[in-house]
Amino acid sequence: MPRVKRGTTHLKKRRTIRKATKGYKWARKTSMRLGQTAILKAGQHALQDRHKKKGNMRALWNIRINAAVREYGLSYSKFINALKVNKIEVDRKILADLAVNNKKIFKAIVDQVNKTKTTEKKKETPAPKKTVDKKPKTAKK
Repeated sequence: MPRVKRGTTHLKKRRTIRKATKGYKWARKTSMRLGQTAILKAGQHALQDRHKKKGNMRALWNIRINAAVREYGLSYSKFINALKVNKIEVDRKILADLAVNNKKIFKAIVDQVNKTKTTEKKKETPAPKKTVDKKPKTAKK
C-alpha cells in the first residue's frame, strides 16, 4: 500500500481555521487547537443569540406599541386585550410598524378598539356578590 502524504489537507484545514478566527485575540487566532475551540464556541454563541434576537425584537415591538398607544390614553396591556376581545388579529410586528410609519391606520385601529371598549362598559354591570355566612365550627369531643 503506498504512503499517503496529507500536507495539502492539513494546510487547507489550517487555512480555514485561520480565516475563521481572523480578528480574535491572542493565540486563538494563530494556534490550531485554541482556534478550533474558539470557532466552536463562537458558533454556539451565535446560535443562542439568534434565538435571543427574536425575544429582543418582540420586546422592542411592545415598547413601540405602548408608546404609540399612550398618546390615545390607553396602556399596552389594555390595548392588546381589547384587540383580542374585538377579534382583531394583527400581530405585534405589524402594529409596531404601523405605529412608527403609518400613524393614520394605527389611529383607525385604536379608534375601532375604543368604540367597542366604551360600549362594553355600559352593557356589562356585574351584580354584587352574595356573601354566604359560614356555620361556626363545633368543638371536637
